[in-house]
Amino acid sequence: MHRLLQFTLDLFETASEPVVPPKPVRPAVQALPSAADALPAQSLTQALAPASFRHPRATREALFGSVLVAYEFKRGKRRTIGFSVGPDGLVLSAPKWVPLCDIDKAVHEKSGWILKKLQETRERHERLESARIEWKDGTSLPFLGDSVTLVLDPRHAFGGVGAELKRHAEIPLSSDETSPNAGLTLHVGLPLSATEAQIRDVVQAWLMRQAKQIFTERLEHFAPQLGVQWRKLSLSSAGTRWGSASADGSIRLNWRLIHFRQSVIDYVVVHELSHLRVMDHSPRFWDTVRAVVPDYAELRGQLKDEGVPRW
Repeated sequence: MHRLLQFTLDLFETASEPVVPPKPVRPAVQALPSAADALPAQSLTQALAPASFRHPRATREALFGSVLVAYEFKRGKRRTIGFSVGPDGLVLSAPKWVPLCDIDKAVHEKSGWILKKLQETRERHERLESARIEWKDGTSLPFLGDSVTLVLDPRHAFGGVGAELKRHAEIPLSSDETSPNAGLTLHVGLPLSATEAQIRDVVQAWLMRQAKQIFTERLEHFAPQLGVQWRKLSLSSAGTRWGSASADGSIRLNWRLIHFRQSVIDYVVVHELSHLRVMDHSPRFWDTVRAVVPDYAELRGQLKDEGVPRW
């Protein structure tokens, strides 16, 4: 009896592997792949790092050559075995009736994919940590795909909204082009002695106002193209989900999308509006998205790869 391994893949979830049926059990014992065969190419710094990946709630371990992977193992009411790799590490979910020997076999068969995804996730985490925002005068943060410099300006409160975006002279990129958002500064109505928490709170409030305005404009722009009607927009702060849609026309979008280029924001907006026509991720749903955003796959990849800066 074949047992299927299901690896879910969705824009708003962690990395996963396509559905692949397990290989038939062979009587001979197969050697596990070595770390050199399974791991992707590494830099010297990565090679010198501890050869292990440990989930904080790990309950089981697997050894791939010299690389130890400690993962969270969960039983549940499901029909298939599922693997997912997130910021904490590997999580394996399995039906209650699957024996542990089959769990171990499934892990070993997917060792190459598991190590590749774990390494990619670790590198992405390190990259985002290195870009963590320091809330002080002169720091920079991404806004609509461009870099904005914070300026503490205690002279006034900018009309009661706490901050104001200013654009200075355009900076030439080459002989015939300029950056339309070059020289952007966000003036924050706080004294130079303001704490990091005070600066962060004022900037976040300003970013959320910008997000609400821009998201509303893009929803109004794309809804007629899809022949749908949205009724309510809410901002979310979810850690791993960029948006959601309800059959009643309610849309939730993560305000942190304001860090990305507008083309990426447009993709997420169209994604959620498309759910008002197709409430799943079937081929019909993706055809709906493609009809409005033909390059959605590329934008989806940018959303996953770039991430948002650590706060």
